[in-house]
Amino acid sequence: MPRLWKKSLLVNNIFVVAAAILFGSSRRAGSFEMIMLGRLLMGISAGVSMNIQPMYLGESAPKELRGTVAMTSAIFTALGIVMGQVVSLRELLGGPQAWPLLLASCLVPGVLQLASLPLLPESPRYLLIDCGDRATCLAALQRLRGTTEVMVELAELEEERAACRGRRARRPWELFKDGTFRRQVISLVVLGSAMELCGNDSIYAYASSVFREAGVPEDKVQYAIVGTGCCELLTAFISCVVIERVGRRVLLMGGYSLMTCWGSVFTAALCLQSSFPWMPYLAMSCIFAFILSFGIGPAGVTGILATELFDQTARPAAYMVCGALMWTMLFLVWLGFPFLMEGLSHFFYVPFLGVCVCGAIYTGFFLPETKGKTFLEISEELHRLNFPGQSQGPMWRSPEVIRSTEL
Repeated sequence: MPRLWKKSLLVNNIFVVAAAILFGSSRRAGSFEMIMLGRLLMGISAGVSMNIQPMYLGESAPKELRGTVAMTSAIFTALGIVMGQVVSLRELLGGPQAWPLLLASCLVPGVLQLASLPLLPESPRYLLIDCGDRATCLAALQRLRGTTEVMVELAELEEERAACRGRRARRPWELFKDGTFRRQVISLVVLGSAMELCGNDSIYAYASSVFREAGVPEDKVQYAIVGTGCCELLTAFISCVVIERVGRRVLLMGGYSLMTCWGSVFTAALCLQSSFPWMPYLAMSCIFAFILSFGIGPAGVTGILATELFDQTARPAAYMVCGALMWTMLFLVWLGFPFLMEGLSHFFYVPFLGVCVCGAIYTGFFLPETKGKTFLEISEELHRLNFPGQSQGPMWRSPEVIRSTEL
């Protein structure tokens, strides 16, 4: 995977522009195939951008704010969901005449990204560790931090560079063969799968069916759907504020535990909705609470695991593995959810609750905390966990940093 993240994202917008043109022209051309091709191109664009963006944000942020900065990706993803839900209302672009404009509206964020990306520098870690360009790395750090006092952080990058010296970039399949990455890969597979198999995305894909099953009136379903996006956006903001205070493990365990709780109440409400007239309202409240719990934990934290658990040589390969795994799981959920609803009736959410329980247990017992640690400190801790009783050897030390004011 190329590490030129900015150029990769710029090229990626070609898919967005092409898809918007296909969407906007499909009705005039009378071609359903143009819509299918446009959806394929947008899927490619989403897959690329959702891998590159969190990797750049995590690499460019200072260690004290790494979680907060990386969470902004989840915030704007949730914002995009809400905006899409709002413009899809029948009163706006969701009617039978305006749907080509609705689909082609993806052109707006694509153009904004094309205009703004050239203003941003490359990742300082990429510039120093991969390219060996210390001067450009220093300039990028000063530009991103807004200050010239970045020598301590530059020394930490030099230390990380020394630890990675002589090691080539890993390929995705090599991560599964190397014992050095055993716990990292297992954590990525387990928690990445749990994020997609926990049932949250099935609410978005089949929101109308879920709310009808919960007893929401037909004319109110579209507004309830907007409420789901607002819930995730709200909790993404909350998670962004608290992630560097409480840590990643607490958010993940708490999120999955609360999702298990609300999903259980939701299942009970579905079973009893014919007995009590207020049960549909309880079921709808549980859906919102489930999404709130997902947004404050798994939604944002899972996306930064590949950044924090893997070193510079393995990080791109880890994102390729994580992206392929999560999109595959998402495809399986969307494909199988209608059969779950038909086969399990009111108990269609029970399999998802089992996944939530497993996610909480794994996080509590096997995932190390990464809050406030440098990438090198995280790598050393994971090495000790992968090879108990072994020492990683003396850590390379950078020369003492002397500030200009001390001369």
